[in-house]
Formats: sequence, C-alpha cells, structure tokens
Amino acid sequence: MDNFQEKCRCNKGVNCAVCNCYYHDGNCSCTASKISIGPSTADSCRETVCATFKKRDEDSVG
Repeated sequence: MDNFQEKCRCNKGVNCAVCNCYYHDGNCSCTASKISIGPSTADSCRETVCATFKKRDEDSVG
C-alpha cells in the first residue's frame, strides 16, 4: 500500500458531500471503514439516508 492510500483511508467510488460528517475527508470522500445506507423500504434515492453519518465536532479540522 502506498503512502497516499495509508493516509487517505478513503472508500474508492463513494462520493460524499456532507462536509459536517466525521468521516468526510474534506475532498468529497468517505473514510468510514464500512457504510450503512437505508432504509430497506426506500423507493427512490430521496428516501435513503447514510446510517453511518456521525456529526463532526465543531473543533475538528476536515
């Protein structure tokens, strides 16, 4: 594994625009080790949510 991948820990192919999420890397990528999305009864993308979302502390630097 090269240094970039070790530092980034990004989920390749997963774009995220939620800048106030703890797992947001500051460059539209998610660094969570796994991602949960739901609910299972959704009929459209508007009905889905990222269950992995965790609000970033205001003091955290993205």
